[in-house]
Amino acid sequence: MASKVNICGLDTSSLPKLSNEEMDELIKKIKAGDKNAKKQFVIANLRLVLSVVQRFSIKKGFNPDDLFQVGCVGLIKAIDNFNINLNVKFSTYAVPMIIGEIRRFMRDSTSMRISRSIRDTAYQILKCRERYSKAHKPEPNLEQIATDLGITVKEVSFALDALNEPVSMFEPVYKDGSETIRVMDQIGDSKNNQDEWIENFALKDALKKLSDREKQILLMRYYLGKTQIEVSNEIGISQAQVSRLEKDAINSMKKNVM
Repeated sequence: MASKVNICGLDTSSLPKLSNEEMDELIKKIKAGDKNAKKQFVIANLRLVLSVVQRFSIKKGFNPDDLFQVGCVGLIKAIDNFNINLNVKFSTYAVPMIIGEIRRFMRDSTSMRISRSIRDTAYQILKCRERYSKAHKPEPNLEQIATDLGITVKEVSFALDALNEPVSMFEPVYKDGSETIRVMDQIGDSKNNQDEWIENFALKDALKKLSDREKQILLMRYYLGKTQIEVSNEIGISQAQVSRLEKDAINSMKKNVM
């Protein structure tokens, strides 16, 4: 990233840089209702918004200033919803929300308009999946969703395809020094079951050589289908630690089965 970028009339080189301790102190004041602290916190995180906006700069037909303003909306939503009691970096929590806000804007602004009825159908599909998840059931297939909603499988498939934009699983969404967050780190796998996973990859012996913490993380990630953020919240460590332990465990298992 260049040291100086002008966007929305703002010279980013003039933005303040706060330490982690200063950021933590500001977020505590925000949660206590300090509006001035919120303003300072927003300004201090505008570079974060810019880093996300630059990912979309290759998209034709979208003004970077518009994307920056929309990203700021996502930043404010992240600030309002951030839980300071969770052991998660604010940037890790905020980046997906900023990206989501920008993607919604780009989707709604596309020249190929998607009808409101299709959007409503897609929303009902997502709610259906959420109901299954809350009931601890496997993710429903298209036929189950169609039956639950009283529509055809074709309508289900069309509604989902109309709102999806292909993204590489390994596409980075944010990088802060040595920490890189990729798309695959923000999603879970709810389709694999533990018995098939172990049997298909012949990993029983390799699993025995892992620590209890590493086994717990792999179980939660690949059997229970939890995201790295969800795992970090439940076991009380940062997402960066979860990512490192997960990668170490997988590398260890690779060595032991080769």
